[in-house]
Amino acid sequence: MELAAWPEQTKNYIEEVRAEMKRVTWPSWKQVRATTGVVIAAVFLFAAYFFVVDIVVSRAINLVLHRGAK
Repeated sequence: MELAAWPEQTKNYIEEVRAEMKRVTWPSWKQVRATTGVVIAAVFLFAAYFFVVDIVVSRAINLVLHRGAK
């Protein structure tokens, strides 16, 4: 790639990005709120699940290590 061609390639890239952005169908505010709610709920559910799994695995490891030390 030649250094002299860089400004023209950059200009073409920006024009192509603008053209593509005009074709994008943006979600409505209602859709954004709904999907955001789903994502937040899923994050909390996964956090709770991993919290419980972490406690169970931690206790199992401690049990094995304490029985092995005796």
